[in-house]
Amino acid sequence: MAPLPDEIRYTFADLLEWDDDVRYELYDGHPAALAALSNTHQLISGELFRQIANYLVGKRCKVYPAPFDVRLFEEKDDRPEDVSVVVQPDISVVCDPSKTDGHGCKGAPDLVIEVTSPSTVRSDKLLKFDLYRRAGVKEYWIADPADQVVSVYTLESGHYLAATYGAGDSVRVSVLDGLTVDLSTVFPET
Repeated sequence: MAPLPDEIRYTFADLLEWDDDVRYELYDGHPAALAALSNTHQLISGELFRQIANYLVGKRCKVYPAPFDVRLFEEKDDRPEDVSVVVQPDISVVCDPSKTDGHGCKGAPDLVIEVTSPSTVRSDKLLKFDLYRRAGVKEYWIADPADQVVSVYTLESGHYLAATYGAGDSVRVSVLDGLTVDLSTVFPET
C-alpha cells in the first residue's frame, strides 16, 4: 500500500477494505501503522493474556489479544463510515457480549492492557490514555518492559486513579472480581 496523505481522513470502512498485511489504528481519521512486536513484548502480553484467559474460563467476560479492533466511540446506529477512531490494544476484556461483533468491539472494553515499546510509549501514555479515559474504559494497564512495572489506572468520576506495581508484585484486577495477576511471571528475567 502506498503512503497515505495526511489531509485525507479515513474511517473504519476504509480499514476494512485495505488489502495488505499492515495493521493500522485510526486517530480521528488519521491512520497509524503498527510496527511488528518484539519477542519481549509478545512474552509479556502472552503471559498477561494467559493469566486473564485462565481466570475467565466459563465466565461471561471474554479476553481478546491483538489484533482486535476496538471502535471506542462507536454508537448503536453508527456505520463503519461513521467511525474514525479505531485502536488495537494488546489485550482487551469485554464483559458485555452485545459490544462484540465479527470486527471487534463497539465501544469501550472493561479492561485494556497496552505493553509499551520504544515506538508506542508516547502514544500509550498520552494519546491512548486520554482516548480510553474519554471512552469510559474502566481499567487501563500500561506494562513497561524497560522498567518492569505495570501502571494501573482505574476510572472514577471520569478521571483515572493511578497505582504502579513492580515485577515481584501481584495486582488485583478491579473489573474482574477475584482475579489477581502475578507479575513475577509476566516480566522475563534480564
